[in-house]
Amino acid sequence: MTALDASLAPPTSSVAHPLVLPFEVLTAADVARVGGKNASLGEMVRTLAAVGVAVPPGFATTADAFRAFVRENGLDSVIAREMAALHDGSRALHEVGESIRSVMRRGVLSPELRDAIAAAYTDLCAREGVADLPVAVRSSATAEDLPTASFAGQQETYLNVVGLDALLSATVRCLASLYTDRAIAYREAHGFAKAQVALSVGVQRMVRSDVGSAGVMFTLDTETGFPDVVLINAAYGLGELVVKGSVNPDEYLLFKPALEKGAPTPILRRHLGEKSH
Repeated sequence: MTALDASLAPPTSSVAHPLVLPFEVLTAADVARVGGKNASLGEMVRTLAAVGVAVPPGFATTADAFRAFVRENGLDSVIAREMAALHDGSRALHEVGESIRSVMRRGVLSPELRDAIAAAYTDLCAREGVADLPVAVRSSATAEDLPTASFAGQQETYLNVVGLDALLSATVRCLASLYTDRAIAYREAHGFAKAQVALSVGVQRMVRSDVGSAGVMFTLDTETGFPDVVLINAAYGLGELVVKGSVNPDEYLLFKPALEKGAPTPILRRHLGEKSH
């Protein structure tokens, strides 16, 4: 991603709750608790700050929080009924997805979960020194980025969310996005049972790349798996434009051995994208 100011290096949070956990306590082993995306963010916060890589701080709701939300709002029966209709062909995918999401978006967070999110958000605002800190609210499925399947990009992200009320609303919409049409279709195609996948909501300080540029970096060639290159896609504005394929970005391919030796020309290939908006 884009380079961040060193001031983003996160101090230690004092807030932890069974349903809401700060990134600092998470590791790559916590996929079952907070999904692949949030587990990776936790690993980055814990291990990369010491070597100067700044990761915007934040926290994540747990898979248990998602399951409690479903249970407490009586959603299991609705989901089961709609999925059965999809399987027997009586309802189309888009009808099933919209029906489930609509009911889930009307769900109510428990007082315990609301209070835990409020405490974590208040703590994050205090740590960053900004009242009503703008945050990115991201979905992280507990089956995301496994060796046999990639769930990345199938659920929703909400950017520049400001204030507790807006955060709570975005949290519910994130939870409902476990049942986007593309996510349902992917799980069905790969044989994932409903009980296998839950959703964690990651809340992270918003970085104003919309007034600059942003992108995505892969530490290998994504098409061949060749490990000795770094692939960077970048564009003006928010990184979501690149991630969702909304723009044709600039592309850079760098050779790792040349970087390690300090060679003056480590770039193997560069391509100027249109970046139309």
